[in-house]
Amino acid sequence: MTDDVLVVHGGTPLQGQIRVRGAKNLVSKAMVAALLGETPSVLFDVPRIRDVEVVRGLLELHGVKVSDGADDGEIVMDPTNVESASTDEINVHAGSSRIPILFCGPLLHRLGHAFIPDLGGCHIGPRPIDFHIQALREFGAVVDKTPEGMHLSAPHGLKGAKLELPYPSVGATEQVLLTAVRAEGVTELRNAAIEPEIIDLICVLQKMGAIITVHTDRVIEIQGVPRLHGYQHKPIPDRIEAASWAAAALATKGEIEVLGARQQDMMTFLNVFRSIGGEFQITDDRVARAGVTGAEGGIKFWHPGHELQAVALETDVHPGFMTDWQQPLVVALTQARGLSIMHETVYEQRLGYTDALNQMGATIQVYRDCLGGTPCRFGRRNFKHSAVIAGPSKLHAADLVIPDLRAGFAHLIAALAAEGTSRVYGVDLINRGYEDFEGKLAALGAHVERL
Repeated sequence: MTDDVLVVHGGTPLQGQIRVRGAKNLVSKAMVAALLGETPSVLFDVPRIRDVEVVRGLLELHGVKVSDGADDGEIVMDPTNVESASTDEINVHAGSSRIPILFCGPLLHRLGHAFIPDLGGCHIGPRPIDFHIQALREFGAVVDKTPEGMHLSAPHGLKGAKLELPYPSVGATEQVLLTAVRAEGVTELRNAAIEPEIIDLICVLQKMGAIITVHTDRVIEIQGVPRLHGYQHKPIPDRIEAASWAAAALATKGEIEVLGARQQDMMTFLNVFRSIGGEFQITDDRVARAGVTGAEGGIKFWHPGHELQAVALETDVHPGFMTDWQQPLVVALTQARGLSIMHETVYEQRLGYTDALNQMGATIQVYRDCLGGTPCRFGRRNFKHSAVIAGPSKLHAADLVIPDLRAGFAHLIAALAAEGTSRVYGVDLINRGYEDFEGKLAALGAHVERL
């Protein structure tokens, strides 16, 4: 489709100011949580992205009245009349997102049954839902797998359980939280994910009346309650989008102020950004001192004007370096002097996007070995999950096909940094997680146009 192609005239530093809204990885989950309440919920600062549209559609299919609030980015969700949706209607969303799996617990509590279609999402390696299903069974759910999806029921209700994750998966932790809060008894989850978005989801559930304790050593305890009410919540800002724009500033030798970005969510990224040689300034203190009514702080990122330095990194669960930060940053590392190492330990097939960067003049070699750190769960297996980036490299224009959300933004950054005119195909996929990215590019002085 020609209207899904962006022509990018590269070589111009990005300069200016943009704003990030609520985190994609929290907003969609908070919308699902609204199903658990008996009164309406209000969510603020919601980005206009495809994932939000998918969850909104699924909520409406199940009888939740979703409406826009008085302010921009505000949505109101009234779950008073939750009802069953037809399999055919739900299947319309099959393959468009992985969010439907998180509807299981809330629908079992509200209706006693649920149907989940085939799941989609980005193709960055297998993300099995086996633990989701096993956890639901531990709570007392009966799961019937069919060719079109999964039918679930809870003939005896859901009961608390003792669970331990083999890996601190964000999705599985969310599944347990959304199911346990109204399950009878106490649930203990060990080896849980503790990402900022998880803690923010716990804040949402606590506002609804849940009793959740986060212990040390990745242990979360949930005391089930018989009913929950609605919430009002402003989500944490999107730290992935903020880091993506930071990497764009570095790769294009520009300066971007990301309003809404929050230091405490990005400390690991900021340390790496500084190690490479990038500069940043936290602007919230400046705004507070200035006393500007309605002004908003953030983080300003810029290229220092001198050579960037190579680094050795490995992705990890929080508080480690986030896997969704690595693709945009690798583009910036192609401009750093020396050999940088990126060891991906979260998703085993997330380095395929480097082929396109090599096509543009980068020098990146991928390996099956665990490089630059301790051995990970992908070691001695047939996955190319480590990359060595030699720089600096002069990037040139190319025709690019976007493979997934984060790699897609990395390809876009590469096209912006390269000399010449590139065509980027499949750019609508970026709308899954980046609100109005074309408008933001225009605000930063980028020369882009739809074909």
